[in-house]
Amino acid sequence: MHSLTIISIFVFIVVLVIFLEYRNEKKYQENKCQKRQAPTTSTKRTTSSEEPKVVTPKPTRVPKPEPEVKPEHVVEVKPEPEVKEEPKPEPKKEVPAETKKLPEANYPQFTHVRLIEMGLSDEEAQEFVGELIPQIETEIPLIEAAIQEGDFHKVEKLTHGIKGSATNLGTGGVADLLSDYNTYVKTGTDADIAKAYLEHLKHYNNELKAQYA
Repeated sequence: MHSLTIISIFVFIVVLVIFLEYRNEKKYQENKCQKRQAPTTSTKRTTSSEEPKVVTPKPTRVPKPEPEVKPEHVVEVKPEPEVKEEPKPEPKKEVPAETKKLPEANYPQFTHVRLIEMGLSDEEAQEFVGELIPQIETEIPLIEAAIQEGDFHKVEKLTHGIKGSATNLGTGGVADLLSDYNTYVKTGTDADIAKAYLEHLKHYNNELKAQYA
């Protein structure tokens, strides 16, 4: 019994919904028909006394073509050539000048023992040594001039002559110096070294003069 009541209520609601939908649809259709029957434009009646005005259409203006704008003269800008930077030369490294090794000439004192061993007396030996001193003094300016001229061949010849005399008389001092001097100028050509030997020759010749004065 209870279920039957529920079903009856449900059916009533369904029928009510269908009825409301039908009524709304019917109103929509009536409104649509009324809109279609309404005149779209209102027309005026013209009396027989009034002639209809003829409206001449105004001529439409044809737009003038806009003048063609010519592009201004374009100046072509040429790209500047790339300037290649030349590599800067590397600064030259200063090479320190080699210091010349000048002769030191540390010789022992001259002695005429060789003459005594040959059988000469001391007095005779001293006389021979005494003759060597002016010979060396004569050659010194000639040697100096040859060095200034750069003539080392001449320096070698001059030193060779007095070297033979000095070494025959004794050893040490001027004899040893002249031996080394002559050996150098046979191959060496350095003016500073040649001048250094010459200064030592003057020094040892003065020692010889003092020794045999």
